[in-house]
Amino acid sequence: MRILIVDDDISSGTAVAEFIEEQLGHQISLCHNGEEALRLMQTEDYRMVISDMRMPGISGLELLKRIKSTEEGKAIEVVIMTGFGDMETSIEALRGGAYDYLLKPVNIEELAILIERVAENIRLKTENRDLKENFEREISSVKKDEAERIHYYETTIREITSVGKIGVFSDAMRGVVRMAEQFHEDRSVPVLIEGETGTGKEVMARLVHFGHESDTMKPFISINCSAISPTLFESELFGYADGAFTGAKKEGKPGKLELAQGGTLFLDEIGEMPLDMQPKLLRVLQQKEMYRVGGSHAIDLDVRIICATNRNLKEMVSEKTFRSDLYYRLNTGRLYIPSLKERKEAILSFSQIFLDQYAKKRGRKFKFISKEAQSILKDYNWPGNIRELKNTIERATLLYNDIELKLEHIRFLQAEDEEIAAGDQPLIPGRIVLPENELHIEQLELEIVRKALKKFDNNKSKTAEYLGITRSALRSRMNKL
Repeated sequence: MRILIVDDDISSGTAVAEFIEEQLGHQISLCHNGEEALRLMQTEDYRMVISDMRMPGISGLELLKRIKSTEEGKAIEVVIMTGFGDMETSIEALRGGAYDYLLKPVNIEELAILIERVAENIRLKTENRDLKENFEREISSVKKDEAERIHYYETTIREITSVGKIGVFSDAMRGVVRMAEQFHEDRSVPVLIEGETGTGKEVMARLVHFGHESDTMKPFISINCSAISPTLFESELFGYADGAFTGAKKEGKPGKLELAQGGTLFLDEIGEMPLDMQPKLLRVLQQKEMYRVGGSHAIDLDVRIICATNRNLKEMVSEKTFRSDLYYRLNTGRLYIPSLKERKEAILSFSQIFLDQYAKKRGRKFKFISKEAQSILKDYNWPGNIRELKNTIERATLLYNDIELKLEHIRFLQAEDEEIAAGDQPLIPGRIVLPENELHIEQLELEIVRKALKKFDNNKSKTAEYLGITRSALRSRMNKL
């Protein structure tokens, strides 16, 4: 992803640029004022802009307004870097179309998580834009039956603000979408979205917030509960008052609940919320008010709460690792997103979409899926859900070029469900034998992650511990499945 960083503090901007480029692998341009940024954007295609708020000349807020005033700029995600004293301006930036904000000095873990989320969002919008363009081009040239197939896809495409178009190919998902649009109409109802990793829970959360083709500018604020230290969770959610604790900023700090006023707070991976924080969230849901940490004045709230989880909260309630009163309050509005194996009727539709998309992207000849390949795709278990299906089709189009997607192009899926054969050896450091021909190390890494997730029944904590990586690093790899 190509990212433009705008910061008049040369040392700060350089440090952020080097971290993103060297550790996250993105292409970086760095400039030190808004005027230079606008000139660079006329000659380069940037997908994301990270800008300081306070700069001489054009401020970060003014730069945001100029970017969003152009048709091309509407597709660029803008993140504002700000100090504690600029929180009101940061809220104005969010309402003006900024994707999110970062407090300076920038925490690199928060920065990495934010860029990962932006990259996934951009990938989804790009895929759906390519899909739409492909539909318009193909309808004029394919046979009647192909035109009908494409028309079927178009009639099942839904538009979600800030995400783009998504495919709804099963009765189960049509029901989920209808219910999400009903929840959109009543902001007083908290919503709990359950489903496996890779099923699109944040997409549904955004549909609940924005509605169908809505142009609302109300804020959508997201927190990943697994990415926040338990000791910082309360101040992150509620903010803190002047002098709340040693080291607190004199002016205090609003939390994510206040930033979401009039809009939505999305709590991703709610099952990871610390147990002592859960009654405090329940009070917010019941009383519609909150106190900052160390504060004595109640703050009235007008915030919709949407939560998502890939864990079984009902089991967690029985195990006393999640509060029953909070669970039943959240469960007022429930959306369950079925896994791909539970909506097998959608597999071939998604497969054809991805095949069209990647054939166009790589200049391949692929147009159809053979009956043998269809059978393999439908019978495979898809533990990584839609992300894994997309990755499978991308891999096939990378390695082969044919009119028809055939069994041999995706034969590797059959091996995914097989146990280690007699005589095969597990991967043991110092005893690894490389194949004679080429080895795609990224595909090997993803296969290891996939098998480890299966080994631990998709438990991310155990999987990360087994692989010797952080949960954040595991999530990054799972996004590629």
